[in-house]
Amino acid sequence: MAFYRPQTACFRAFSVYNFFANRAAVKYRNRFLCFVIPTFAALKNFFMANTADISRGMILKLDGSLYSVVEFGENKTARAAAKVWAKLKGVDNARTIEKTWNSGETVYPVRVEKKAYQYLYKDESGYNFMDNETFEQIALAETMIDAPQFLKDGGEVFVYINTETDQPIGAELPEKITLHITYCEPGVRGDTATRALKQATVETGATVNVPLFVNEGELIRINTKSGDYVERVKE
Repeated sequence: MAFYRPQTACFRAFSVYNFFANRAAVKYRNRFLCFVIPTFAALKNFFMANTADISRGMILKLDGSLYSVVEFGENKTARAAAKVWAKLKGVDNARTIEKTWNSGETVYPVRVEKKAYQYLYKDESGYNFMDNETFEQIALAETMIDAPQFLKDGGEVFVYINTETDQPIGAELPEKITLHITYCEPGVRGDTATRALKQATVETGATVNVPLFVNEGELIRINTKSGDYVERVKE
């Protein structure tokens, strides 16, 4: 999930703004001009883009639900108009769908703010996090968090906020984190060339496949997107 920064689409928002501004100048009996220009907050529902603006990680509103773009592409044929397709993962739901548009068709991206939070604990309300700036606490369901098995007490997490509703829509860990191995079979000295793997349990309770030479008590770096071992880390 990525923070969406409007580029070409923002020019469309400015065009809408200018349209309203030009129409707002009303002459009233030759005595004064009355300007009623809407704010950008009032125009947020006019914010839109088209299929050319779609990018991986963008959050789109579709049929009242939010979806993240996992992958996308374009199909072109000689006899038919170009089509743009996307594989979408539900942000506020558990669905994964595919959607096809005509090339150039309007889509509706959602403005998302990425904020740093600290993981505190898990209880009946869900996973609890604290805003690093305001110290405000929120609780998220497990389904809203990418790779929750790697959450470590006090660890940094990025929470995504829907700026239209000011509500969290998901959270993810940094791409790479370091964790201690709490259990694994003894390592094989000097066996650094083989690609053979063994299972190891890390401090969060998650299981990771690691090379044979890795030992219990060592610190390793993990890719939270794939769940794969990356390397050993010297303390």
